[in-house]
This record gives sequence, structure tokens and C-alpha cells, in this order.
Amino acid sequence: MSINRRDFLKVSGAGAATALIAGCATTASGGSPKVVVVGAGYGGATCAKYLRKWGPNIEVTLIEPNDKFVSCPRSNLVIGGLRNMDYLTHSYDNLAKHGINMVKDMVVAIDPAKRTVTTKGGKTFGYDRLVLAPGIDVRTDTVKGYKEAEAASKVVHAWKAGPQTALLRKQLESMPDGGVFVMGIPGTPYRCPPGPYERISLVASYLKKHKPKSKIIVLDSNPDIVSKKPLFTWAWNSFYAGMIEYRGTNAVMGVDGNRMVVSTEFDDIKADVMNVVPRQRAGELCAMAGVRNDASGNWCSVNFTSFESTAVPNVHIIGDSVAAALPKSGHMATNQAKICAAAIVELLAGRQPEAVPVIANTCYSDTSDTTGGHVANVYRYNAEKKAFVDPGGGGATPQGDELNHAYAESWAQNIWAEVLS
Repeated sequence: MSINRRDFLKVSGAGAATALIAGCATTASGGSPKVVVVGAGYGGATCAKYLRKWGPNIEVTLIEPNDKFVSCPRSNLVIGGLRNMDYLTHSYDNLAKHGINMVKDMVVAIDPAKRTVTTKGGKTFGYDRLVLAPGIDVRTDTVKGYKEAEAASKVVHAWKAGPQTALLRKQLESMPDGGVFVMGIPGTPYRCPPGPYERISLVASYLKKHKPKSKIIVLDSNPDIVSKKPLFTWAWNSFYAGMIEYRGTNAVMGVDGNRMVVSTEFDDIKADVMNVVPRQRAGELCAMAGVRNDASGNWCSVNFTSFESTAVPNVHIIGDSVAAALPKSGHMATNQAKICAAAIVELLAGRQPEAVPVIANTCYSDTSDTTGGHVANVYRYNAEKKAFVDPGGGGATPQGDELNHAYAESWAQNIWAEVLS
């Protein structure tokens, strides 16, 4: 069942219904308002779709350089040999039926003063509101020797689903029985907090069946497992005892592709497969727009009632690039996208967005080929703190089971339909 803007705002805590329809929105010049959305991942595609559903007179342009949508959530199943890349890959074709102007191109310049976006293909698009959903940049420059090893296909992060996902799978298949798989985990914040630990579980599941003499060494920059610790501890002890060596507070400092060595400040580890995930920051588009403005200079601070940048007016940021005490997940990105879309509809009509939005997150993690678990939380905006806060009532499953494994697949199919149909 589809949800309209009024219903969504009710669900997200909007007590008062809007008095005017979205169709009243106009620009200062009297024409139809123009919104450009850059990035057609979970956040960008959802935002473009709901802008058109809730603001039918808004001209929405969605710019995305890739031919297909490739899902990062569930990509660990490909690495573990349980699915193939086709499973993650979906068409953008259905988005056009909503009246979205789909542009396959790469943005190379953003001028917030002139309110224009320029693409590699030489086109310039004007906007009244700009939505950036670029995801993350993986900072390979923060790990010594990474760029050289990556160029030689000796180390991959596979933290953006695509060719590296398939390559990491091939490296696992080529690894000898008795080999060593080394995974490096960055310090928080990073995309998908439980993602590394799910990957370790599914790699272990594969190795247990096909290369049982092998070993996994986990080098975690964080002092301990940062998400779903009871779930993953249960899985590793129950299914993979003696296979996984976890080392907290062990940040990867460098990699050597010639010697296949991963280095920390404590020692060097010889690896047969190196899967090192470096630190991350908001996507490069955010730097172009001048909205990487949190204290670290890596993420984007926003007004959470609209996701408009606190640094640059009329520019909104959604998804993994946002600086917030919220999980960087696909589900979270779609929720941010709907709040942002609803807010833009209100702002373009000269009204204020919902003052106390509510946002939700659900994340499933598989722990083997038959079991999984989840975490679910709801966050309400607190105007005094200018942040989303967790009022309690959510939580995570301490152990995995077959039911959550099945629910994870249902979640994937439903959210892909929600984003892309």
C-alpha cells in the first residue's frame, strides 16, 4: 500500500494537517519550482519519487551516473557466496513514470550562489532546491600503500557494492584452504555499523563449508564490536568457534600488496585475502557545494526538520553524508528522504515543515546461511537539543534465528520496491 504525504506526516509525528495542497507551490518568478536531486541510491531515488507524489507541480530532475541501482545492503550475501550480483542490481526504469526527469550523467560543479548544477556532459540545471545524496567517500589515502595495492587488485574494501564486491568474492574462492582472511574495520562513524561483522560471519560460513582450515583475523579500529554485539558474539561462538580472531583497538595503518601484509601499530599480519575498509566521509559532491561543515570537516550538519544544510541555504543533504547520531543505513536514508521531500514541498509553498519529525531505522544482519537478527529503533526530533533522540522501546535480537533470516529477505524485496517502483 502506498502512503501519501499527509499519512506519512501523521506517522512521523505531524499533528496538524496542512491546509493547502502541494500544487500551490511556486517560485518567486511564478513558474513551477525546480528541485534537482543528485544521487539515485536509497535516499536520492526515494526523495525524487516522493517529491513528485507530494508535489505534483514540482519539476524534479534526478542525476545519477550509473545505469543501474546496486544495493549495498545485502551485498555481503554475494561475498559469502549465497547470492550473485544480479540479485543486488535493479533498474531505474520505473522512476520515470512518476514524472521524474532522469539524467544519466556525473555532476562536476555546483554553484550555490547561482543555484546551478553542471554535469560532465556539459548540461547546466537550475534549481530552487538542491538535494544531495552522494553516499560516502572511502578515504583510501588514510591507509599507507592502499592506493597501490588497490590498483593491483591486492586489497579491496567492497564498501560500495559493485565490481569490488565481485572481486572480493573471487579472491575468497581462490584462497587456499588454511589461508588467512584479514578484515580491517574503520573507526566510527562509517556506513552500515553492523556491516563488517555481518561480512565476517558470512565469510566464516563459506570458509567453514569449503575451506575449514582457514582463519579470519579481524582488525577493528574500535575498542569493541560497535553494533549488535550480542548477536555476532553468539554467532561466532556458536558456528565459528576457533575460526575468528577478533582484535579490538587495532587500526590498520598500512597494506603491502607485494608481500600481502596488513600492518597495525602493533604488528604485521600476513594475509591471503586483504579486505580493509578505510575511514570515510561525506561524498565529494558535498565538498563541491561547501556543505562538509561538521567539526571534523568530514560530514554535513543539517537542520533535521528539513535536512537543509546549516552552511548553505537551499541545499539539502540526506543519507550517509549527514552528521548525526543516527545509523548510516539504507533504511535510514529512505526515512530521511521522505522527511526532506515533505519539508521541501512545504517550504516551496511558503509554509514551515513539520516541527517534530520522527524517523525510524531497521537493519537486518545475516549470521549464517540460515540465521539472522535485527535492530530496530525510532527517533524523535528534540528541538532543544537540535537532534534526533531515541525515546527507548527499540532494540536488537541477542541471537539469530531462521525467522529473522527470512524477514531480512522480505525487508530487502520490499524496500527495493519502495525505492524503485
